[in-house]
Amino acid sequence: RFDLRRVEPAELMKHLGRICATEKVEIEPEALALIARAAEGSVRDSLSLLDQAIAHGGPGRTIPAEEVRSMLGLADKARVIELFDRLMRGDVAAAIQNLQQQYDEGADPAQVLVEVAELVHLITRAKIAPDVPLSAAPPDEAKAAFDYAGKLSMAVLNRAWQILMKGVAETRESARPLAAADMVLVRLAYAADLPTPDEALRKLGFGAPDSGAPAARSADREPSGSPASASLKARGPYSAPNDSGGARAFAPQPSPAPASAPRATFEKFEDVVARAAAERDIQLKIMLERDVRLVTFERGRLEFSLAPGGSTHLPQALMRKLQDWTGERWVVALSSREGLPSIAEARAEAARERERGVAADPLVRAVLDRFPGAEIVAIRSPADAPEIAAPSGPDSADDIIYA
Repeated sequence: RFDLRRVEPAELMKHLGRICATEKVEIEPEALALIARAAEGSVRDSLSLLDQAIAHGGPGRTIPAEEVRSMLGLADKARVIELFDRLMRGDVAAAIQNLQQQYDEGADPAQVLVEVAELVHLITRAKIAPDVPLSAAPPDEAKAAFDYAGKLSMAVLNRAWQILMKGVAETRESARPLAAADMVLVRLAYAADLPTPDEALRKLGFGAPDSGAPAARSADREPSGSPASASLKARGPYSAPNDSGGARAFAPQPSPAPASAPRATFEKFEDVVARAAAERDIQLKIMLERDVRLVTFERGRLEFSLAPGGSTHLPQALMRKLQDWTGERWVVALSSREGLPSIAEARAEAARERERGVAADPLVRAVLDRFPGAEIVAIRSPADAPEIAAPSGPDSADDIIYA
């Protein structure tokens, strides 16, 4: 296999421009840029597309960019930027209307999503390397990319990229591409209400580093759109709260606050584990049993060392839980001392000790010696054994005759 080197769009544009000058064909520079980008670095494909554009345009006239865009089924870049802006503001109605207009003018819905994804990629590049010019992009698109790079956080851009990539595949496979693309736009706009991973960790109390709110959420920009479309307006990453309706039309109503549970008092660490189980906080219960090697436990103070593999965020999460459950201030700290074995370690050691005791029993030892390869699989006390009823009826033991 021999892979040809891809040619940069700027170099392709110069090559196509020389061909047009030789052939005395007038074509707008933006049209050449569209052809170069659509060719994706292939000289052969770019020449084929240029031939189509010349044949489509006819002799004796300048080939406009709009005509090439229509021929390629591409979206208008200005409209793509406007569509992205509406999505980031949460203006779903305006975004769907924008897509409908592009569709009516011949744009492929999947290709529109691809163009939006390319804009997200440009914005991400501008955010990561603001000193590197986006030479392959048109000036207006490059300017927009740098503008959005200062307003949107990396988490928002990553999430938008993932939604668009999945949405492009869904739209191309759908029997109704426009409807599928509409749903992708709705998903992208309303995803702004979901917390980013670091925000989710902070809300769960596992101490993700608080680097401040994403830049996208701190920018102060007014949402656009008419009042008639307010019922389809989501809260975008940099949209202001919409008092006229907005996302409230679709936002779930908050459930009534549950009755506050009585304040708990903990006399020993096992009481804390039991409370976590009663609250159905299974993850916390497992971590308390597996990772905590207790050093000190008293009212308002808990010190422990971590078992190997334990989460260093556990003290902060546990402190919040204790304060919520007791209504008192707690100090939860990691200790450099070894501490007692964790509950899980103590259980495992007790099980091993019990197995050693059973294995030392003369009767069990005799069975193990009599059957080579036999091993103790489980140990059950008589209290755990199911009760077996005595046989009765015509098949009772008294009626059985042994020959």
